[in-house]
Amino acid sequence: MTDHNLLETEAIQCNSNAKDSVFKKRLGLIATGIVGGSLVALYAVAGPFVAPALRKVCLPYVPATSAQVENVLKVLQARSGSLVDIGSGDGRIVIAAAKKGFQAVGFELNPWLVWYSRYRAWREGVHHSTSFQISDLWKVSFAQYSNVVIFGVPQMMDQLEEKLQTELQGTAKVVACRFPFPTWAPDGTAGEGIDTVWVYDARSFKAEREAQ
Repeated sequence: MTDHNLLETEAIQCNSNAKDSVFKKRLGLIATGIVGGSLVALYAVAGPFVAPALRKVCLPYVPATSAQVENVLKVLQARSGSLVDIGSGDGRIVIAAAKKGFQAVGFELNPWLVWYSRYRAWREGVHHSTSFQISDLWKVSFAQYSNVVIFGVPQMMDQLEEKLQTELQGTAKVVACRFPFPTWAPDGTAGEGIDTVWVYDARSFKAEREAQ
């Protein structure tokens, strides 16, 4: 091979290596962008779920089972008027209650779940009788509601018990799902195991407080 041909071969190899290097850099930038974008998206989605842990009590999102929804409606079947779901998640309790004639409201910290709930309510034709609010339950008064549903955790139930005793009217009913209130005596229950719900009459627990 002549010197001229050798130089041409080396030039071709250098050009090929340079192209490979540019391609690898571009591929690296694309991969970095994808990973970075994924992390941003993950933070955007997960952030609202984690945020409650930084507040008074962590209230994680765990969807209600179909049996739990049925049990809530069962213990409220003779009731009407306004209903509030504290920590409404994806809105399934609020939507199911609206279909039974309640004017139903959901309070939820996670904006993604609130937007999704609004979409579901619209899709299922009950958007006129439902409302979903982004709010911390400790900053909201529940005095105006005649039916209250809560999917709580044990760490919050005693504090919520105190709040509802103070705020609710004597005609209200409270339904606790998964965990009962610590000192209130339930008027009845429905379901079993994880699907159990406890129903409380405000007259009873307000009278107990007054007697203390």
